[in-house]
Amino acid sequence: MRAAWYEKQGPASEVLQLGNLPTPEPEQGEVRVKLSFSGVNPSDTKRRLGFGGQKMAYPAIVPHSDGSGVIDQVGTGVPKNRIGERVWIYCGQWERAHGTAADYISIRENHAIHLPDNIELMSGACLGIPAVTAHRALFSDGPIKGLTVLVTGGAGAVGNYAIQLAKWGGAERVITTCSSPEKENQAKAAGADLVINYKEEDVSAKIMNATDGQGVDRIVEVAFGVNLPSTVALLKDNGIISAYASDIEPTPILPFYPMMQKNCMLRWVFMYKIPEDDFGNACNDLNDWLKKSSTHHMVSRIFPLEEIAEAHQFLQSGEATGNVIVSIDGEN
Repeated sequence: MRAAWYEKQGPASEVLQLGNLPTPEPEQGEVRVKLSFSGVNPSDTKRRLGFGGQKMAYPAIVPHSDGSGVIDQVGTGVPKNRIGERVWIYCGQWERAHGTAADYISIRENHAIHLPDNIELMSGACLGIPAVTAHRALFSDGPIKGLTVLVTGGAGAVGNYAIQLAKWGGAERVITTCSSPEKENQAKAAGADLVINYKEEDVSAKIMNATDGQGVDRIVEVAFGVNLPSTVALLKDNGIISAYASDIEPTPILPFYPMMQKNCMLRWVFMYKIPEDDFGNACNDLNDWLKKSSTHHMVSRIFPLEEIAEAHQFLQSGEATGNVIVSIDGEN
C-alpha cells in the first residue's frame, strides 16, 4: 500500500517520505479501514518535531490520528456486518506506529466510529481529535444548558467545534475570540453569539459589558498560559476553565489566590487519555449531534498524499483556518 512515514524527527520536508509498505491485516478485535482522508493535527506535527522532548517511539512512524474511510475487513471477534461501513477514525497513531497517512489502517474496532450517512467522508476526517477535545472541554463537568461559555480561538479546529457543540448543548450565550475578519466570519458561521477580534478590541471589557459585569461560566482555552490573567478575571465564582493547549507559554505560573477565591476548577484536556467510558459517551453524543444538527466542518485546505510535507508546513505556519486534510484516494 501507499503510505507516508518518517524514521527520524525533524522538519517535514526533510524527514517525511512516501513509498510502499505492507498492507496491514486486522488482528483480533480490529477492523481494517480503506482510508479516503487523513486529518492533520498539531499533535502530529509536534510529535514529528519532538516537541517537549518527545522521542521516536518506533523505528518508523506513519503519522496522523484522524481519518475516514470504509471498513473492508474485520478481525476475529468483530461482526462481519461492519464490512462496508463508513467510519471516522480516532487515535490512529496514539501509542502505535501506524496512523492514517496511508491507504489502509487496522485499528481497534471501537476507534473506528460509525459515520452517519448525512456526513461526507471528508468531514469525517475533521472530527477525531478536534471534536472529541471540544466535547471533553464542554461536558466533562456537567450540563451547560443556560450557561455563558467563552471559547478562545473560535476559528481553530477545536474552537469551531466547541462553538457548535456549546450551542447544541443549550448554552445561553457563546462568546469567542478571533484574530482576523475571515476568522470572525468562520466563528459566526459556527453559531457564536459574540465574536471579539482580540487584536483590535479589549476582550475583557467587551465580555464584561456583554455579560452585565457577571463574566462567564465556562472557558474552553487554547492559549492557557498567555490568557490566564484575563480568563481568571472573566470567570464567575465556581466557574471552570478547560485547557487543551498552552503553546505560547508552556510553563505558566498559576495565580493561586485569585483562582482559589473564585473556587474555580481547572480541567486539563488531553484527549488521548480520556477514559474509555467517557470516550464512548463522547462518540455517542457527537454522532447524535451529526445526525440531528446542521453541522459545519471547517476545512482550510486539502493536500494529496504526495504533498504531506506541505500539509504539515501549512498547519505549522499558523495560516490554517480550521482543519488541514490529506486526501488519500485523490478525492476532494
